[in-house]
Amino acid sequence: MEGSKTKILKTVEKENVKFIQLQFMDILGTVKNVTIPTTKLDKTLEEGAFFDGSSVLGYATIEESDMRLMPDSKTFVIVPWLEENLKTARIVCNVYDHEGNRFEGDPRWALERLMEVARKKGYIFNTAPEYEFFFLMLDEHGDPTTKPSDFGGYFDLMRDRGDNVRKEIVTYLNAMGFDVEASHHEVAPGQHEIDLKYADAITSADRVAMMKYVTKTIAYKHGLYATFMPKPILGMNGSGMHTHQSLITPEGKSAFYDSKGEYQLSKFAMYFIGGLLKYADEICAILASSVNSYKRLVPGYEAPIYISWANRNRSAYIRVPAGRGARTRIELRNPDPAGNPYLQFAVMLAAGLEGIEDKIAPPEPVERDIFRMDAEERKSLGIKSLPENLGLALEHMQRSDLVKEALGEHLFNHFLYIKGKEWDTYKAQVTDWEIQNLLPAL
Repeated sequence: MEGSKTKILKTVEKENVKFIQLQFMDILGTVKNVTIPTTKLDKTLEEGAFFDGSSVLGYATIEESDMRLMPDSKTFVIVPWLEENLKTARIVCNVYDHEGNRFEGDPRWALERLMEVARKKGYIFNTAPEYEFFFLMLDEHGDPTTKPSDFGGYFDLMRDRGDNVRKEIVTYLNAMGFDVEASHHEVAPGQHEIDLKYADAITSADRVAMMKYVTKTIAYKHGLYATFMPKPILGMNGSGMHTHQSLITPEGKSAFYDSKGEYQLSKFAMYFIGGLLKYADEICAILASSVNSYKRLVPGYEAPIYISWANRNRSAYIRVPAGRGARTRIELRNPDPAGNPYLQFAVMLAAGLEGIEDKIAPPEPVERDIFRMDAEERKSLGIKSLPENLGLALEHMQRSDLVKEALGEHLFNHFLYIKGKEWDTYKAQVTDWEIQNLLPAL
């Protein structure tokens, strides 16, 4: 730590950084931030920064509210777009409780524990998320509307008002060392995608907070609103967070690749797939964590609703993309960008490791379009559906020993409580559709 501390302090002085943003996430994935002047950085790197945990969603009660943020020096990065007199850097923090222990309700700690389990088994868990989002117009008051920023479609350019906005976002992300793989217009008007290069899951999750911050900030600068809401517009494709993932050995080789294996996949890859398939229902509430998430997971919009895997079929829950050797990976397609990435990556890894531990072999891949099959054909192939709404997903999660162990009791119970209230409130709503379609007829 001392070497890192010295390096950070020298960089701050050399670059004339004025402020430091100390960042962490609440249980739902909302980024929380405390800003300190750099004159307090030396002390903060040593002692941390104290805060009231009872005011953070899913954290602690008033009786145990005194908490401390301890900066992780590896996450130091300068925010590249602010003016010189406001030059700011960001550091992701770990959360400690009032007794000086890692706080059980810190989502980052949940993922770190799972990563350590994987490490002891000889694996590094890498993820590469594809983030989809919408640019929406603002109204005269500066509030977001549901009007998309353009009329472009998949890979469009000429009708893509957001192209230069996206390029600016990518420029800043690359300036912070995030190494963007690609960006493009997505299927729906106003919908875009930015793909980050693979990294270990903790680094990958750390980058999510900044990626969303950059995207929203630069969009607003151009008079647009960026939203990661899964399904903001009726009748259009929703936004997913397809997550490419792999297990890497300490020597840097893919544990998923076997030149002699079926589909050139190793037995570990097959078992990992088997685990994700077996526990798909139980981890769904974490991967698709909003009532709105399930408006995306419906037929007709390329989103996966059937629990199956394939090598080419994009209607499957899991797809194995082309590319073998070091590029061997699997792609999980039902997560969305509204959730907490630490928890999302944690339950993905937990399910996959359980598959390896129990040697859960997946069924045969389904390469046909599952949406064109009728119910009897899907039943004959053993293809089940994901939960249709958040309420059903929470019921599956509540019964899951795997998710409870992966998250720990604090996160597990608080997540169920908070999301249970969301579901209870939502299901009591009377929607415009009901008024328009049922009121005149009943």
